[in-house]
Amino acid sequence: MSSNQKIDKRIKRTKKALQNALIILMQNQDFKAITNTDIVGLADYNRGTFYKHYKFKEELLEEIIEEVIADLIESYRQPYQHTDSFTFNSLTASAVKIFEHVYAHANFYQLIIQSNALPGFHKRITNELKKLQLHDLADKEPSPDIDPELHASYQAYAIFGMIMEWVEGGFKLTPTYMADQLLKMLKFSSENRKVNIKK
Repeated sequence: MSSNQKIDKRIKRTKKALQNALIILMQNQDFKAITNTDIVGLADYNRGTFYKHYKFKEELLEEIIEEVIADLIESYRQPYQHTDSFTFNSLTASAVKIFEHVYAHANFYQLIIQSNALPGFHKRITNELKKLQLHDLADKEPSPDIDPELHASYQAYAIFGMIMEWVEGGFKLTPTYMADQLLKMLKFSSENRKVNIKK
């Protein structure tokens, strides 16, 4: 391994430790009250290390958010990024990676869903999911009579609703189970349903 690779690994490790420290601190106190000293203390670094990478704690928080969003997009695209066409019926649970993404960033999703630490972030995630549906899967609309914008919103909020339920339940179900359930729901929603109203 070259010296540059060692330095890159060390930088990544340092940044990840600082990111994790900030997320843990935000679970217990308001972001405005957190100091850079608090962050480096929990991460077991000194203030000089922090200032090598960031000027302000806001830069650290924005980096966390940008990395999570980038990974969310990559995970969402995983089932179809190497193909020109696909159908939900051909997908398997192992191909759906969005729940693995959430599980990999479990502390972050617990923070945004179980507290009000990042108000407005729910909207940001659903907007990203909606944009992916409209941009990448525009020709996969179920019917020409269905409004693409409304359908994209429906899909985005449905997926984020499942994520919220999963996080609030303490991740008791596996990412594979969640992916399998999502696929079954997508397939089921296109089928005819019986009405069963008890009088």
